[in-house]
Amino acid sequence: MRRTILWLAAAALACGQPPQRIVSTAPSITELLYALGLGDRIVGVDRFSRYPPGVLRKAKIGDYVNPNLETIASLRPDLVIIPTNPVKLAERLAVLRLKVLELDQESIAKLYESFRIVGQATGATAQAAKLESTVRGQLEAVRARAAPLKKTRMMFVVGRTPNRLDGLIVVGQTSYLNEVIALAGGENVFRDAVAPYPGVSLEEVLARNPDVIVDMGDMADTGGVTEEHRREVTSLWERLSSVAAVKHHRVYAVASDVYVIPGPRVVDAAKAFLEMLHPETR
Repeated sequence: MRRTILWLAAAALACGQPPQRIVSTAPSITELLYALGLGDRIVGVDRFSRYPPGVLRKAKIGDYVNPNLETIASLRPDLVIIPTNPVKLAERLAVLRLKVLELDQESIAKLYESFRIVGQATGATAQAAKLESTVRGQLEAVRARAAPLKKTRMMFVVGRTPNRLDGLIVVGQTSYLNEVIALAGGENVFRDAVAPYPGVSLEEVLARNPDVIVDMGDMADTGGVTEEHRREVTSLWERLSSVAAVKHHRVYAVASDVYVIPGPRVVDAAKAFLEMLHPETR
């Protein structure tokens, strides 16, 4: 992979023409490209890319698990950027003789690295350096505000059976969100779970007794979530009256892509966590 990255960068420098027709297969990549000022070079995006609004006018190529390879090829991209994934998408695209850049963004350090890699491959190294400096500085500012405060024990639910408290999927140790929670002054009660997004039972929630519950479990499609839906989500947890978060009315129903897209808006997620974990910082 490193050889591929270096080859792409060298090729771009050698011909003096960085890629002008880019396909993005994940929202985090789309947002990164726009943050680098490369939105006008994007010719296709995955169906989950919604930000910034201009992306809604781009051609859709499916998603990184089930992309439409014919559509991607028809867009004549000179670079396709994909997240690290288990479906061998890089190999499938290579068969079509397309140049592919694969990114791992599943930690804050790797997120910064992805800025540099995309900047190098697209001829936007200066923009990437500026973006990294800005995001790093803003996250450090959140960390500094949270540092003197007592850690608040929390649980973040990223998946759940609609309208029910079962099928719970939470943030675990190897998710980048575990890091974001920690720098915002939180202690993830499932940080010992090795999987990035483990399934857990209600019995485990009761045993770990979080002080704050953040739930976007059945609100993955954030576009159509209403306030009534949010209220319904928080009311689901009322049956667990012995849990500290429920007892003290600190269950938050959220519906925003900033929590689940490891891109430049990770800063917004960190700031929101800080306010939920430590309301006194508002």
